[in-house]
Amino acid sequence: MKLILSIFLILIAPAISVLGHGPTDHGEAHQISISTAQNAEQSDTTTPTSPATPSTPTALSVTPTAPGTVTGNDGIRVTVLGYHDFSATKKATEMLISTEKFGKQMQAIKELGLNVISMEDFMAWKRGEKKVQDKSVVITIDDGWKSVYTEAYPILKKHKFPFTLFLYSKYIDGGASALTTKMIKEMQKNGCTIGSHSISHPYPATVKAERAKGTEKFVTYLRKEMGGSRKVLEAKFGGKVTTYAYPGGYFTGEMLPVATESGYEFLFTVLPGKTTSATSNFTIPRYIILGTHDYIFRNATSFGATSTSAATDGAIVQSTPHPVEPQPGALITTRLPKISADLSKVEKIDVESIVMRVAGFGKVPATYDVSSKTISWTLNRRLRSRTCEVSVQWRNMGATKYQKPMAWIFRIDREAAYQPTSP
Repeated sequence: MKLILSIFLILIAPAISVLGHGPTDHGEAHQISISTAQNAEQSDTTTPTSPATPSTPTALSVTPTAPGTVTGNDGIRVTVLGYHDFSATKKATEMLISTEKFGKQMQAIKELGLNVISMEDFMAWKRGEKKVQDKSVVITIDDGWKSVYTEAYPILKKHKFPFTLFLYSKYIDGGASALTTKMIKEMQKNGCTIGSHSISHPYPATVKAERAKGTEKFVTYLRKEMGGSRKVLEAKFGGKVTTYAYPGGYFTGEMLPVATESGYEFLFTVLPGKTTSATSNFTIPRYIILGTHDYIFRNATSFGATSTSAATDGAIVQSTPHPVEPQPGALITTRLPKISADLSKVEKIDVESIVMRVAGFGKVPATYDVSSKTISWTLNRRLRSRTCEVSVQWRNMGATKYQKPMAWIFRIDREAAYQPTSP
């Protein structure tokens, strides 16, 4: 009964967590983009199964399992990452990540020993045709920004990481900021596969307006956006396009039978969580990696222990505007470290206002060295957690409000830290 209810809710209610980023955005994406960052990580549990092909495209009836759906859980967990735009020079935003940070994230995946798999292998695993390693990673990139080719592609190629582009066909060859057909075809030769992201990347307000016109007109609209995009992409780039990423993560019940009719087998959301063999093929979770929320990548690369697999702590990939020690993400071997922040480049800082906070300790009695313009504090009680979060905040001279806190996390090698020391 719970399963039937869950499927029913999926069909009648649109997803509430949506985000987007594209040249056709008229401001809506700015308001909804951080909803994914606010979502709690979903547990590795079974999600509702996919709807079977309905008798008519507009029908909303479902059966418990669809052909090709794996029943049960094989214990394998896959994390799907979603990116958008990249830049080596622009300031990071929710949808834009710095090239440097992206490079560090890809290196971190390698160092963690996580297995990056292709979309082809992911689909074969979900169909029950192939085994993949537990704690595997799928890399996806939405929209079709030119920066994928100029910034991300060289890094992915260097690591020999396969990746999938979810393209909305209207934007291909769409101007100075868009990927060209030639660029995409070159990337296809080096690990890139193509998925659909609709024709025009409609935002929720547009979809709602079309839905308000009635079921028949709405289904016609969906067939154009979903089915039409697939036809264009297959004609341009060859092969079969069987994956679809909901624009903005927004979906309604009417989209599911249209997706099946259009030839899509796997549809991706923006809801965070690990994918299992029992996850619905129509609501596959993704961690959308936002340029301003470092913890999302950490959650995406964290895996709890199972009866057959040890836990993996997620990668901490951060940067701070001013030098700090221990550095962001650093692994230290002492549980009584000295924590410091070099504020020499901060202009007109009100020294008396500087505050350092350490997780588990709160506000600490840090000392400011006038000559080096560095604030520091040495712990007086041993750290017991695997990670430690620090924040430093200050006011500028004459200001009444504090600047945004500078926060970072470092790691503690507990095995090394707990080794006995000589008297």
